[in-house]
Amino acid sequence: MGNIFGRKKRTRVTEQDKAVLQLKQQRDKLKQYQKRITTQLEKERLLAKQLLKDGKKEKALLLLKKKRYQDQLLEKTENQISNLERMVQDIEFAQIESKVFEGLKVGNDCLKKMHEALSIEEVERIMDETQDAIEYQRQIDEMLAGSLTQEDEDAVLAELEAITQGEVELPEVPSEPLPEVEEQEPEPEKEKKKNRPEREMLAI
Repeated sequence: MGNIFGRKKRTRVTEQDKAVLQLKQQRDKLKQYQKRITTQLEKERLLAKQLLKDGKKEKALLLLKKKRYQDQLLEKTENQISNLERMVQDIEFAQIESKVFEGLKVGNDCLKKMHEALSIEEVERIMDETQDAIEYQRQIDEMLAGSLTQEDEDAVLAELEAITQGEVELPEVPSEPLPEVEEQEPEPEKEKKKNRPEREMLAI
């Protein structure tokens, strides 16, 4: 039976990732050591203060010397932590630069393929055709502009104004009277007149 939820895609761990992980682990261990030393130094400072109150000056002095040495170790630890963090940042930034470089490489290859598909000769041909089309349209415009007189221009503008205002010219009403149409009798009346002589002959 297969996995219902599917398997997650494994992420490939590089040597740089392993190095970053080790550096962070060392940094965390140094921070833990730093925290432990800081707590211990605070206790020893309080103990030296108590020894002075008790009149045990020699023991208090020895404890303060030890504290001084540990302060120096603490300072060295701080420098080591800073160096580790700087190294981690440098490696992570180098990884980002590497990805950017790969992206630029892919983009450059894509541009090369596009340039190969469209040669210089093809570009020049398209540009020439475009320029010819522009020149042809310009000549047509000049011909149209030179063939119309001022009267034609005025007529065109007047027609444009009429169309804009929605003016429509209606045909004139004829002045002559309409011809009379002879009125026709209804069909049943014609039938009555037609059959009347026959009925009269039958009656005789």
